[in-house]
Amino acid sequence: MSLRYKQWFKSIAASVLLGGAALTQAAEPEKEELKFGFIKLTDMAPLAIAYEKGFFEDEGLFVTLEAQANWKVLLDRVIDGQLDGAHMLAGQPLGATIGFGTQAHIITAFSMDLNGNGITVSNDIWEQMKPNIPKQADGKPVHPIKADYLKPVVEKYKAEGKPFKMGMVFPVSTHNYELRYWLAAGGIHPGYYAPKKGDTSGMIDADAQLSVTPPPQMPSTMEAGTIYGYCVGEPWNQQAVFKGIGVPVITDYEIWKDNPEKVFGVSKEWADKYPQTHIAVVKAMIRAAKWLDVNNNANRPEAVKILSKPYYVGADAEVIANSMTGTFEYEKGDKRPVPDFNVFFRYNATYPYYSDAIWYLTQMRRWGQIAEHKPDSWYMETAKKVYRPDIYRAAAEELIVDGVMQASDFPDFAKETGFKPPQKEFIDGVTYDGTKPNDYLGKFKIGLKGKDEV
Repeated sequence: MSLRYKQWFKSIAASVLLGGAALTQAAEPEKEELKFGFIKLTDMAPLAIAYEKGFFEDEGLFVTLEAQANWKVLLDRVIDGQLDGAHMLAGQPLGATIGFGTQAHIITAFSMDLNGNGITVSNDIWEQMKPNIPKQADGKPVHPIKADYLKPVVEKYKAEGKPFKMGMVFPVSTHNYELRYWLAAGGIHPGYYAPKKGDTSGMIDADAQLSVTPPPQMPSTMEAGTIYGYCVGEPWNQQAVFKGIGVPVITDYEIWKDNPEKVFGVSKEWADKYPQTHIAVVKAMIRAAKWLDVNNNANRPEAVKILSKPYYVGADAEVIANSMTGTFEYEKGDKRPVPDFNVFFRYNATYPYYSDAIWYLTQMRRWGQIAEHKPDSWYMETAKKVYRPDIYRAAAEELIVDGVMQASDFPDFAKETGFKPPQKEFIDGVTYDGTKPNDYLGKFKIGLKGKDEV
């Protein structure tokens, strides 16, 4: 008997009181055949695992997964209905909803992972950085490697009249904000956007010029000399090591410990039309995320084999395993333990926190994508439009009734505010409190704050 029908028999009673909420039996999904998009990165794993392990089918869903050419195409296809939903950059639903780039109301009820990115520089840039980096007793670089050590290289290029070019994957990507955060923490200005003036290059006043490159093309673009480094998700940092063309200098875990990375996004219109389908999708993906982290990542080797298939990530299993199994290789042969490089479930990774949304909005404001000052209340209202913990809670409570998850697997919904405690583990030592976005912006030496405009 399938889980779906076991669930039906268990919940045939009118309702169950759980966690302060009255739960009726789970309704059938309004739409059963679904197509979801993704980009070829290891953090699309919850989608692949939900498909391969039959979690979607358990919810009565028949899903097709389809790789997309780039983040813009993926977003456009969710907006126009060609895709029912997609693996998205955490900033995409926010950027679309506030109208930076394509205007559309996109929501998320599921955070796909924490961490998972790195910053890589070419071999040539690494050789120029190395004299500036403190060494351990064994001669290896002291980590984390700060942008302070890159600054003299950037200044040299600037003095010679040469732009210092780096790549990131999309203007509202975590990668853009993490790369900017790292550079600015080292005194390197990554440039401003000025959408009111029609300048969306992000290069105004820039010491380092950041441009968009699709993730799978990062290594070859750097190898060709078009960019000198990049910020991207896996496996494309480890691919640079594997090919011997570059050195990952830092992971995003070292820039902001346990930062949110991707989300599962759908249009607000789709969510309103298919509410039970949406809950069923979130249920399947929660199960997949737990499978990926359960028993101290015991399933990761199997996940690596699945992701290496050409229709998912399509990179060598050896390259994917470098980061997915709890290690990360910096210089060739310098492999260090980073057990939380990829987190899919623990630390409540799947819960859509308002404070995560507000952090992204602060970075959009910091770099001019939000051109004008906004009051703290605006950040909260925008976060609530886009991040939907209410839908997540409905999915989680159904899973508890189904008997496949326990209440202890989730936040205490009766007490949860949607805000993490103030977070201190950033590379520049600045504390982030999501309830005070303007106060947070005021702490940075580089970046817009208060009434500043470009």
